Amino acid sequence: MTDEALADVLNQSCHCIKVDGDRIRDSFDARLGQRGAWSRLQQTHPHLLADTPVFLSRSHIAGMQAIIDAIEHVVSLDSYRSLALGRAPDIARHDPGTHGVYCGYDFHLTNDGPRLIEVNTNAGGALLLMHLADAQQACCAGVENFVTGRVDAQALESSFVEMFREELRAQAPGRTLNRIAIVDEDPDGQYLSPEFRLFERMFEQRGIDTIVAEPDALSLEGGVLRAPHGPIDLVYNRLTDFYLETPACAALRDAFRDDAAVITPGPHTHALLANKRNLAVFSDARKLQALGTDAAMISTLTAGVPRTERVTQDNAGELWTRRRQLYFKPASGFGSRGTYSGAKLTRRKWESILPADYVAQQSVAPSERLVLLERGDRALKLDVRCYTYKGSIQLIGARLYRGQTTNFRTDGGGLAAVFTTPGVQVSRGTP
Repeated sequence: MTDEALADVLNQSCHCIKVDGDRIRDSFDARLGQRGAWSRLQQTHPHLLADTPVFLSRSHIAGMQAIIDAIEHVVSLDSYRSLALGRAPDIARHDPGTHGVYCGYDFHLTNDGPRLIEVNTNAGGALLLMHLADAQQACCAGVENFVTGRVDAQALESSFVEMFREELRAQAPGRTLNRIAIVDEDPDGQYLSPEFRLFERMFEQRGIDTIVAEPDALSLEGGVLRAPHGPIDLVYNRLTDFYLETPACAALRDAFRDDAAVITPGPHTHALLANKRNLAVFSDARKLQALGTDAAMISTLTAGVPRTERVTQDNAGELWTRRRQLYFKPASGFGSRGTYSGAKLTRRKWESILPADYVAQQSVAPSERLVLLERGDRALKLDVRCYTYKGSIQLIGARLYRGQTTNFRTDGGGLAAVFTTPGVQVSRGTP
């Protein structure tokens, strides 16, 4: 049996590995220093974490890393950077020297290999997945081979913290990371707010003062970014205002331009990687060749990135005709907001897409994972996310769902741990 066939069989039939309830409860409660933290999370977020893991083949992991390597190669080209930054807001042209933490590459898996669906420069869920993967339990010795790559939570946490320190060194050599601000709009109201507390605890256990704040809680005074608690060395940016354009982000915007604090991920990184118009470059052989891309990289990208093109008035008629084979996505969108399957697209919605900044991407059907529910078996769609730093995979997770796009409303769904056919570990433990 091939590597890919084994992974597919396991996804359709293996229910021998699941979450060890005691282990994940103890892990969450200990990390947060709060007894009952895990029980409360289950009550408030019942569909956040899946009990069923996903299996990947070694060739799929190698294929995803090859696509990531090829994109990192293209992004390093001066010709590409001029193109991507030339169409971005002015603030994105400022290069602070940082790389951007938790860059997420999202894939669908096919019989012909992985296909990159999009890139997210502020990918959430890494710490939640770390705890989930650490708590997987095999039912017997016969399947224990598939949990030999279980995440070492302590080692991976240390790797994550070192990544933030490296971001500070990249922008401000010699500066010490004393205080971090985790920033998002209404952080307590965010669905992934429990992860903010995990980050807060992770940093503080390593001697780094940490606050969780809204952007307008910060101010720039005398060239120093400050919070009520004191000066901020680094902002872990979870905002979806990618170019810091709203009035609430004024202090962050000025701090980014003045290099007053590290803001990671920042506008520069988003413009180079996460704007979905970039997918129209990554998937086009002629555009890649014109930029001076290596021939081998072009082959990898055109095979691994579904054909993507901008939606314009000029190609509107042709795209509407082909709509059932396409997904339509806002170029600067995030998550699944504003994303539409062409197969279910109405004429009225199409008319609203045309004047907006959208791309059309060739549809790639997601693979499936069979899960056991009280009502019986159910096949859920899955996508795979590679969390990376400087192009290297740190952690791989999956999302299980029903519907057009990923969501946290599916029984048996949510973030899922990833295991592989024997021989590959899915977390590296080094930045």
